[in-house]
Amino acid sequence: MSNETAVWPAVRLAQAIRDKDLSSRELLELYLERIERLNGPVNAVVTLDADRARAAADEADAATARGDVLGPLHGLPITIKDAIEVAGVRSTGGAVELTDHVPTSDAVAVAKLKDAGAVVFGKTNVPRWSGDLQTYNEIFGTTNNPWETSRGPGGSSGGAATAVTCGFTSFEVGTDIGGSVRIPSHFCGTFGLKPSFGVIPQRGYLDQVGGGTTDADINVFGPIARSAADLDLLLDVLAGPPPEQAVAWRLELPEPKGTSLADYRIGVWFEDPRCTIDSEYLSILRTTVDALSAAGAKIEEAHPAVSFTEQVDLFNLMITAAIAPSMGPEMGAAVGGSHYDWLQHERARVGFRNAWADWFTTYDALLCPVTPTPPFPHDQSEEFFTRTMTINGEERSYLDNVCWTGLIGIVGLPSAVPPLPKTAAGLPVGVQVVTPYLHDRDAVRLAGLVADVTGGYVTPPGF
Repeated sequence: MSNETAVWPAVRLAQAIRDKDLSSRELLELYLERIERLNGPVNAVVTLDADRARAAADEADAATARGDVLGPLHGLPITIKDAIEVAGVRSTGGAVELTDHVPTSDAVAVAKLKDAGAVVFGKTNVPRWSGDLQTYNEIFGTTNNPWETSRGPGGSSGGAATAVTCGFTSFEVGTDIGGSVRIPSHFCGTFGLKPSFGVIPQRGYLDQVGGGTTDADINVFGPIARSAADLDLLLDVLAGPPPEQAVAWRLELPEPKGTSLADYRIGVWFEDPRCTIDSEYLSILRTTVDALSAAGAKIEEAHPAVSFTEQVDLFNLMITAAIAPSMGPEMGAAVGGSHYDWLQHERARVGFRNAWADWFTTYDALLCPVTPTPPFPHDQSEEFFTRTMTINGEERSYLDNVCWTGLIGIVGLPSAVPPLPKTAAGLPVGVQVVTPYLHDRDAVRLAGLVADVTGGYVTPPGF
């Protein structure tokens, strides 16, 4: 089997398995061989469950031989972010306290993937409690960007995006509270989707706060893949209520509005004084807009009537409250604020949501940056609150990395990230494609249309 097969989109792999051109066991063995041979320099996959996966792959192949299809993901071998619980597989959340933690049940999202026929065979690296924009921890060490190993792949789903772009898995599922699906996709050249808040159940997320039992504010689960078609497929599988609520309601996301760029009116918001954008990245964004306009898109400089600074400040306040329990009793109480404070913040959030909804009555989507820069060199110095980075010769706060992702996350909107053309140094970058609440399929459709113009996924050299 050719190594090229390993980086096929998941939809193509699934079709090949259904058509008996490829077996689940063959694909699993290909991924295991590639991980053994290529994972060392990037350190993306940190735990394997090969024997049980082989048994599950054999069961999928036996079903294929009988003419049975286990689901839309029939036989696809996958890895899962180590912040998500998988029954019988060590799941650490990147925290030394959970070094030997082996869950007895699957996260709801994992159960949905398995019910759809996927075969889970490993876990991918995360920062401690998914709490950084880089991916490293005391248990497994540092994950490196496959495009340039002196740089990080983003976080917190950095191991997941690295595994996808390197061809170690059919696809991945990550989590995103401040950009943890979108930033690694931007830094690694993959497709990522932050769904609308509440669309995919979160139970089984190891963030310390809820111990995998509660839904974190702002946070979502989302897929990382090698094509927009893969995101669409995975959204079908993952979206919907948890089992205990499924007896009463169903989720039916609207179909995409259009089939071509000409069907969408798109606003562009690439600059704000609060958050400086790297000049080369900004040039790529502008060139992309020109290419999309030439391909028929209706694009103009326009964005909702909200203050960038005020909305990002609200994100910073509310994410601090959301993660405060992970800081310990004294620190958490000091930074988390009171319930009264939270209610006031929630009132402000509703105002911002309404402003975005009003804007989306005129526009179908917004394009905006993911982070201020392309992937940056590793920086594990001090606490990340005090780190800095240099952008266009100016020293900026490390926390600027979550300004654009936080802007979207705080109002719960869907955002898909497709790959754009590389920088002069060959580094990946992406763009956020933001659509109205619950119009996730339009975000995915537009991400695919953007990628049709810009080139889409490319395998890193050496993989």
